[in-house]
Amino acid sequence: MFKNHLKKAVAILLIPAFAYANENNHEHKNEHKNAHNHHEETEHHKESEHHEHGDNKVEKIQVRASRLGRIVTESATRTEIINGEEIQEKALMRPGNISMLVAETGGVRVQTTSPALGSSNIRLQGLYGRYTQLLSDGLPLYGGQTTSIGLMQIPPTDLATVEIIKGSASSLYGGSALGGVINLISRTPSDEYEGEVLVNATSKNGQDITSYFASPLTESLSASITAGVHNQEEQDLDDDGWLDMASYQRASVRPRLYWQGDNGANLYVTLGAMTEQRDGGTWGEATVPDGNTFPQTQNTLRTDIGFIYDQPLGEVINLNMRGSAMNQEHEHVFGAIKDDDKHESYLIESSVSGYSDQTAWLVGLALQSERFQSDNFSEFNYSYQVPGLFSQLDYEASDNISMSLSARADWHSEYGTQVSPRISLLYSPEEWTIRGAYGQGFFAPTPFIEDIDEAGLSRLAPLENLNEERATTASIDLSYVLGSVETSLTLFSSSIDNVTELALIDNANSTSDKQVHIINASGESDINGAELLLRYRWQDIKFTGSYLYTNATKNSDDGFKRVPLALTPKHSAGLVVMWEEHGSHLLGFEAYYTGTQQLENNPYRERSDAYWHLGLLGQITLGQVSFFINAENLLNVRQTKEDPLVLPEQAPSGRWTTNIWSRNDGFTVNAGLRFQFGG
Repeated sequence: MFKNHLKKAVAILLIPAFAYANENNHEHKNEHKNAHNHHEETEHHKESEHHEHGDNKVEKIQVRASRLGRIVTESATRTEIINGEEIQEKALMRPGNISMLVAETGGVRVQTTSPALGSSNIRLQGLYGRYTQLLSDGLPLYGGQTTSIGLMQIPPTDLATVEIIKGSASSLYGGSALGGVINLISRTPSDEYEGEVLVNATSKNGQDITSYFASPLTESLSASITAGVHNQEEQDLDDDGWLDMASYQRASVRPRLYWQGDNGANLYVTLGAMTEQRDGGTWGEATVPDGNTFPQTQNTLRTDIGFIYDQPLGEVINLNMRGSAMNQEHEHVFGAIKDDDKHESYLIESSVSGYSDQTAWLVGLALQSERFQSDNFSEFNYSYQVPGLFSQLDYEASDNISMSLSARADWHSEYGTQVSPRISLLYSPEEWTIRGAYGQGFFAPTPFIEDIDEAGLSRLAPLENLNEERATTASIDLSYVLGSVETSLTLFSSSIDNVTELALIDNANSTSDKQVHIINASGESDINGAELLLRYRWQDIKFTGSYLYTNATKNSDDGFKRVPLALTPKHSAGLVVMWEEHGSHLLGFEAYYTGTQQLENNPYRERSDAYWHLGLLGQITLGQVSFFINAENLLNVRQTKEDPLVLPEQAPSGRWTTNIWSRNDGFTVNAGLRFQFGG
């Protein structure tokens, strides 16, 4: 089945999606409404607007994740932006997925959840990865509760910007956004045909081919299509018989349609399909310490569809409707255990927004549905129905003081009524920008906590007597801009109740073969810290420095003391130097430091070592062709140089590996070509 999908995806890559005959048939109509000095744009996805002041360009980036489309510098809700320039750089380093793109953002950590399969999730300011809502153009196309492997299956090929809201965003997006939101904004087709094909190969025997084509089709209709094929051969770097890098073969395709009517209405429709075969665990005839082979495989087929429709109702009122559906089917193998399962996610939502001289407001209704069905472990099947009512009010008290109030009430079919408020304040005198935020939210427990990714469901007891996980988050952010220097300091604090975690079953009092169950932890998990960011641009050279301090603790098992949260470094820092002249060359150096981390259930050590990750990137552009080479992990850091990855005996949960606290791929070089067409 996979080979058929692969052939189709290759065909898509080789056949231009849109004919040149349509190249000059279209004119986009951009209608702008000026509402209290910010830009409300009726065309879907108009990301930014440039204004000339002498020789300087002032870029105004409109934020989608905050619902009301405020300019990022004028929004009371702090939203961090990864711009198109950074996305293009990271796409050269890792064309196959977005892990590196988000991992090198301050306060964001990509944590490996399954060393066998290579799956990962995104932790924002130390909060658990399952609390991060991943959106595509504001739609949960990867599920309301994104599975960890999903992060590794999303290419950055067609991204224009990425928006990140840290801290509880349940007031905007419901229970799946307890820790924050990452919104992937796709490129919008321009007035001309354009395309791009990227070919990449790595020293670890990996290959990527990605493509993007976009074109106007008629005066009011345009379209884009993104497709890719990716291959990675298995790698056993320490020759112990356990694969350090899983093999995979993946193909994906995503067409998008954009329509705009004469009356300002616009419609956006997207469809996606992805198939992947991923193999890890023991290699060949190699065995784990109990003498048995333990292959771990996961075959995935995911399809999704989504739409967003906007319709002006008079001069100041706007109707918005959106919806999405996602179906993801898995075939799992964990040693001798096999299981097929299906995840489904649905959203239908309608809202009305408007503005006056000092206010912008929004009121909406939503219905979300999350379903899981397992063939062999039906005791974990669930179907959550969650109708919700949400609202947002942005108010400008003066030219430099504004606030944003949002609240949401969800009626969860399993966990009852949940209320999630959030308040954000902005004070911006001259070169200073000061923001404060406070929010509350919830998360509906499922079997899929981080520890289950590596082990599957075979040894897990059915869920019983669980309460929803709840969090309170707060932050203060200070930014200062002086000429070419930009600096910001963020202080943040989170407190989480009823965290779900694995616990051992007392087998002396149990006749079941189940060995672990999920419980609500006693006490609160507290996460406090600070982020420091410095940026400086000198001519064509850009310097970016960052530092993150995180103090994360929870109750010990006996409840008598506080202990550090596992896999949460107290200190981490980064430095990036990038020299770029558009259309000519790019040369970059990056250095990232990760401090020591507390470890759990690791027989080899209680705390990790600190380590550095160094990288070099170079690109030369000749006309429409770019040649690039990238070297990652120059110090050849690899966790299996220090300790084995495989445990001496199988853990009660069923897993055979320790957690990944360092890198596991070693020194890697990748190189390739990028071809650009039209435009």
